[in-house]
Amino acid sequence: MPKALVVYATRSGETKKLGELIAEGMRFAGIDVTVSDVTQVKKVVDLEGYDAYVFGSATYHGEMVDPMKTMLFLAEKVNLEGKIGGAYGAFGWSGEAPGRIFDTMKYVFKMDMVVDPMKLKSASLQGGMKMCHDYGKSIAGKLAA
Repeated sequence: MPKALVVYATRSGETKKLGELIAEGMRFAGIDVTVSDVTQVKKVVDLEGYDAYVFGSATYHGEMVDPMKTMLFLAEKVNLEGKIGGAYGAFGWSGEAPGRIFDTMKYVFKMDMVVDPMKLKSASLQGGMKMCHDYGKSIAGKLAA
């Protein structure tokens, strides 16, 4: 059974909710998913052994939150080239963090990314749950291909 890791950095809890719903979408498709707060990822070994990675961060003052930046520097030490990837995040105004994470995963880590990063203001908004589930299923679909 393929394994996936969802790592989130949140300020208000919305990015965590999005990550849990994305993970649920992957589980519907038969993927074994671990969901982790970015502060729990402290060593390279914490990132090893997965077939897919989904990283998410809230956008705060136009940037991803600092713990996600730190985790991405750690992830550079893991061989993620060719692994399936996705990026997402919650935001209040501008929503730049998911795109920056996506670009890092695609161009620096050389991962096989799903089409686009997913951005939502809240999982509770109209269609938010379905959007998260569908994003998770699209990652699972790449794993099955």
